[in-house]
Amino acid sequence: LVLGVGLASSAEIAEVVRSAAADGAVGLVLRIPVDIDDDVRRAVADEGLVLFGLTRGASWAQVATLLRSLLALDDLGGVDDQTLAGAGAGDLFALAGAVSALLDAPLTIEDLNSRVIAFSADQDRADEGRKETVLGRQVPQRYLRELERQGAFRALYSSDRPVYLPEIEGTGLPRVAIRVRAGDEILGSMWAAVTEPLSAEREQAFIDAAKLVALHLLRHRAGADVERRLRAELVATVLEGGPAAGDAASRLGLAGGPACVLALAVPGETESSAVEADLQRVAGAFALHLAAVHPRSAVALAGGVVYGVIPLTGDGPDADLRAVAVAEEFLSRIGTRSHVVVGIGGVAAGPADLPRSRADADRAVRVLRERPGGSRVARLTDVQISAFLLELGSAMAAERRVPSGPVARLAAYDRRHRSQMVATLTAWLDAFGDVTAAAAATHVHANTFRYRLRRVGEIGGLDLADPDARFAAMLELRLRAMVDHSTPDS
Repeated sequence: LVLGVGLASSAEIAEVVRSAAADGAVGLVLRIPVDIDDDVRRAVADEGLVLFGLTRGASWAQVATLLRSLLALDDLGGVDDQTLAGAGAGDLFALAGAVSALLDAPLTIEDLNSRVIAFSADQDRADEGRKETVLGRQVPQRYLRELERQGAFRALYSSDRPVYLPEIEGTGLPRVAIRVRAGDEILGSMWAAVTEPLSAEREQAFIDAAKLVALHLLRHRAGADVERRLRAELVATVLEGGPAAGDAASRLGLAGGPACVLALAVPGETESSAVEADLQRVAGAFALHLAAVHPRSAVALAGGVVYGVIPLTGDGPDADLRAVAVAEEFLSRIGTRSHVVVGIGGVAAGPADLPRSRADADRAVRVLRERPGGSRVARLTDVQISAFLLELGSAMAAERRVPSGPVARLAAYDRRHRSQMVATLTAWLDAFGDVTAAAAATHVHANTFRYRLRRVGEIGGLDLADPDARFAAMLELRLRAMVDHSTPDS
């Protein structure tokens, strides 16, 4: 099967069809829409090659990964589904238990991000580090740093045989680890907490077990990827609205009764692979959490945000407080391992209202992302004014507009004279007009502050006795800070 990356013209496609068929290919994948003319049709008919269309939104990397996974099954060399203590490839926890019995050691199976996929039931024999790992379903960062310092992962992923780690700071037992590989792709690893190096027989059993675990992981990933993509598409359809939203909601079990949308995001930078991996882990944990709260809940990761839809009992004014409690309980469970914030949308009476609830959740989570160190959960009703100001500031920034008014005049004066008019006004407003407190905040005498305040009114043309003028000045200060963070006065 040939991937037609970059093929655009009919002439190119026809040429590749003929050359690929000559090399033994049976199919060619093209990104749709694709230009098919008579020359391409003749080439396909003559060569007997099948054309496949790659749907919009799918990446070539995803196709390559899926094909590599399917082809790698052959690399496992006929491993039988029932070859390890009666545990088949369909039950990874049973496999972990079987391997543990063979090695006489508590075992975990982990992915490439050191997340625990499965573990044996005998973890009471392990040390505190292993117990913490299993409870959190993730190897703690302090152990990962120590393993990286020792070069453990480099040794593990470059060796076909188990790697013995006699000492890991903070743990009580040595570890024996082996990579889980299919073809040229490393899928994860297995870790046994041991008291001594493995015997030759147990080492070979560990190697054989890794092949069976690889078979399971490949099959699980192929099925899980399809199911995850389908569910994500259904959730996205429901949240975007439109004619297909009702059917998607029915397939998700969300067709009847009130519900609301929760949006989880990571504050700050969202483009790094580390953040993406963290969001994937959070999405999985959040799905498990919501499933325990309500079996008809749905979770999907889209656009760097994890969305959850949770059915509610009742649609009164405080119905969304249940969603707040669910979000806070989830954050308390994951602790500080993942720095996420949760915005909660309004209650949707039915599927048709879920897009509005999603928009509310997006607005709330945006406010929380702009407030590092603040609250981690908020409804839009809790932060509506801040959300409005952020949107107004974004609109002005997009149009390259800078707020003009008394504060702008004061800022211009400060730039020319290196004065502190904007700082004086800000301190006075922050102190609710208390000159003594404002003077202390700016480290000047109260009389000096009164003089500066009088100059603020003269230079800016600002009547500080007028409540409307004070409100306008406060709004202008906030908008200047949002529109232009680069100027000293903002």
